[in-house]
Amino acid sequence: MMDPEMLHDPITSYGALREQGPVIRGRSIDGSSVWFVTRFNEVRQVLRDPRFLNNPLAPSLNRAPEDAPLAWALRETGLPEHLHGYLLESILTNDAPEHTRLRRLVSRAFTARKITNLRPRVEEITDELLARLPEHADDGVVDLIQHFAYPLPVTVICELIGIPEEYRRQWHQWGSEPVSLQPDETGSAFADLIENIHELIRERRSALTDDLLSDLIRAHDDDGSRLSNVELVTMVLTIVSGGLETTAHLIGNGTLALLTHPDQLRLLKDDPALMPRALHELMRWCGPGLMAHLRYASEDIDLAGTVIRKGDAIQPILASANYDPRHYTDPERLDLTRHPAGHAENHVGFGHGVHYCLGAALARQMGEVAFTKLFAHYPDVSLGVARQHLKRTPLPGFWRLTSLPLRLS
Repeated sequence: MMDPEMLHDPITSYGALREQGPVIRGRSIDGSSVWFVTRFNEVRQVLRDPRFLNNPLAPSLNRAPEDAPLAWALRETGLPEHLHGYLLESILTNDAPEHTRLRRLVSRAFTARKITNLRPRVEEITDELLARLPEHADDGVVDLIQHFAYPLPVTVICELIGIPEEYRRQWHQWGSEPVSLQPDETGSAFADLIENIHELIRERRSALTDDLLSDLIRAHDDDGSRLSNVELVTMVLTIVSGGLETTAHLIGNGTLALLTHPDQLRLLKDDPALMPRALHELMRWCGPGLMAHLRYASEDIDLAGTVIRKGDAIQPILASANYDPRHYTDPERLDLTRHPAGHAENHVGFGHGVHYCLGAALARQMGEVAFTKLFAHYPDVSLGVARQHLKRTPLPGFWRLTSLPLRLS
């Protein structure tokens, strides 16, 4: 996973592995052995099979805490060891029944009705941010990532959780730092963010309101067995960091895709009702998450003719599955009409199974609003630099632009 070619061109590199076979032996970010799962059907199989566990420290696996790749990554970032539990014991790394308990506590904030009712506010925030873009322009060029793609989900998610406005600029900075894997930045950013969440909880506890943070505090205070203190902080951390990164870079990647495929952009402008289908295709074609969380075999399992031994690590490669020619016709082509309207989701950009992205509906909504309004506000928007000069952050598992300079008109 840390091979320079994998980091530089993951779609091509993992695609080459996919054509070697559905299950390929490789190495994880810490150099430990892992099985890469590369094809659509096999990736979905792993994601929905409860025998593949998310928790590397599940008792049945007999793994030492320090052996988990995530623990290695946390040590590399410089995060103090006493804070590791906030990231090693999240809803993302738990299995049933703990995962079920945690998901139930927050799922009401992401119901279809809640997301629908939130749309007018998402549109209002989007309009405000787009209207201010010229203020940030330098010689007519503005960075969409810094001034729109990040601020939109930061504002929406912080309002949903109940994070006061005076904290949001700092949360924008924190939200973009933790995935940098730079020890001098990441460890301190996580530590500051965790302390800030503790401070918010102390403040909110004395004046509970109608927001997700208040609901989580009530769940903790009414019955500590429903939500521990660490889980309370971790839940806020996970929702903000996970929702922020996915949405921000879906907007960035998707905008670049549309600007470099003018025929598809014209389809979207001519038929705005195409947007929900287009959003799914953008998530398939250039979604920011290249792979799902590691899974671990709880017993010996035959996967596509390969025996996965108990305790073995499995890495489902979402980007490889989303380009699998066994499932898609001409998968390399961006086709905004590819996904039938009203049908079940035909990609794994948001995952699959019980760990399917909790905030997927909100991310889709923000993406739909962002793309619709960006090209309505600035119909002649274009790239501010040549495409070959755009840079990505070389991170395993992520497809994210460091910046996206645009000329608004």
